[in-house]
Amino acid sequence: MAATLSSDSDSGKAESNEANSKWLDAHYDPMANIHTFSSCLALADLHGDGEYKLVVGDLGPGGQQPRLKVLKGPTVLTENPLPALPASAATFLMEQHEPRTPALALASGPCVYVYKNLRPYFKFSLPQLPPNPLEQDLWNQAKEDQIDPLTLKEMLEGIREKAEVPLSVQSLRFLQLELSEMEAFVNQHKAKVIKRQTVITTMTTLKKNLADEDAVSCLVLGTENKELLVLDPEAFTILAKMSLPSVPVFLEVSGQFDVEFRLTAACRNGSIYILRRDSKHPKYCIELSAQPVGLVRVHKILVVGSTQESLHGFTHKGKKLWTVQMPAAILTMNLLEQRSRGLQAVMAALANGEVRIYRDKALLNVIHAPDAVTSLCFGRYGREDNTLIMTTRGGGLIIKILKRTAVFVEGTGETGPPLAQTTKLSVPRKTRLYVDQTLREREAGTAMHRTFQTDLYLLRLRAARAYVQALESSLSPMSTTAREPLKLHAVVQGLGPTFKLTLHLQNTSTARPALGLQVCFLYNEALYALPRAFFKVPLLVPGLSYPLETFVESLSSKGISDMIKVLVLREGQSAPLLSAHINMPVSEGMAAA
Repeated sequence: MAATLSSDSDSGKAESNEANSKWLDAHYDPMANIHTFSSCLALADLHGDGEYKLVVGDLGPGGQQPRLKVLKGPTVLTENPLPALPASAATFLMEQHEPRTPALALASGPCVYVYKNLRPYFKFSLPQLPPNPLEQDLWNQAKEDQIDPLTLKEMLEGIREKAEVPLSVQSLRFLQLELSEMEAFVNQHKAKVIKRQTVITTMTTLKKNLADEDAVSCLVLGTENKELLVLDPEAFTILAKMSLPSVPVFLEVSGQFDVEFRLTAACRNGSIYILRRDSKHPKYCIELSAQPVGLVRVHKILVVGSTQESLHGFTHKGKKLWTVQMPAAILTMNLLEQRSRGLQAVMAALANGEVRIYRDKALLNVIHAPDAVTSLCFGRYGREDNTLIMTTRGGGLIIKILKRTAVFVEGTGETGPPLAQTTKLSVPRKTRLYVDQTLREREAGTAMHRTFQTDLYLLRLRAARAYVQALESSLSPMSTTAREPLKLHAVVQGLGPTFKLTLHLQNTSTARPALGLQVCFLYNEALYALPRAFFKVPLLVPGLSYPLETFVESLSSKGISDMIKVLVLREGQSAPLLSAHINMPVSEGMAAA
């Protein structure tokens, strides 16, 4: 009876936890036998039928051969053997032609294998590197039997320790052999040409010329030779080559190759380098106190996970924004993007079996997995838009679907004051000029304040006098009386000697028309002549602008101009309602004559 009650209570707790969770448990197979990293997972509509599939670059542990697996739902659709361990997998569009099915790129060893419709399409190999000249000379001497295998080994070891150019694979294999196997190896390989081949360490995609989701993309490769290569999506030629101080292990890109882009590379030396378009070398550098274990770009913030069990946020120029401490070591990281709600967050899988989701430094959600998660991938899978795929350390496969009603709310994150409060400000040192100015202000502070107040009062007085004078003489182009709300605007047209003067008079009242108005012109009669210097204005309907036109003839032949005053008067009153001063232009016709 007690056992029945305990089992019922346990099942009730499980049901309540599932009801409160934001995720639906779609599938869990602890024996899926999938061993991979986040960089070797990709989701894509490989056949153009709207059914998104999961591409896995399986490492093949326990002496098994690495394989390329394609999963549809929980089942494996196809498997293909790989010649070397996979480094990264990515899907991208190569061309604009219909049908627009994405291609699959898998980086393995020194090659990138491109598949279309899950069939081999193209194989790109990294260009060979020049061998070490000293190493080449030693093998030439061994070819002519001038040195014995033991001497060859000693001299190759000396080159490996001191030379900047690393040894070839042939020499490295030779150095691993026992003394009894060296002579046979030399006889077998001394006639071969020494080749030094680098390998791919990381790979991602960069939009070619458009930022659309279905735009053509280029492949960006990071190599063991401390270089970044950008490949053309159609011809697979190298469009750009950039150098780094160390070997890149994580890559993040933004922008378009033909417009402006930014490459961010986390390297083995514990630094993060940021490169921009047309730069062969890094523009910014972020030095970490520990090795990076993940790199994710969220909007314009770079989120870096380190081996010190912490997440760091940086700007694209390398300025540190925040740090969040984790309860366990970070195993892998990836981006969570919920397009329907415009959410971008970081997923971090920890060694204690937790998967934590952060937006900036705020903790949004925690997922408890039955085993430590080694790879993460979020996106459209099958026909579900928001699917989380995880693989565990023991080879298990976990598929969760985000509920459509799920809303991530901040508030379960770190508590207490922000870490920025404990950071000391870099206050600049006090200069001699600053100290002298401080002493002067301290001694004569009262006199300086009184002088400032006096000047301020004089400024206010002059402004008030000018305003009163403008009101009394009606110098404003807008009437200030409530009974006659008028607005005047003048336009002068022509080159001379005859100008067209247009007055736009408007009654700004809401319902009251204006009657009995007159317009008067004041001007120098020796310089200008008007047909009428005084005329009456018709009834002005509220809200309408009335153009009143007249002609002004310039009488001066010396290129002299003057001001014409326009006064709007009320019949029977001497004070104008409003006025406008028109600066007449110089008559170009008179000047030319």
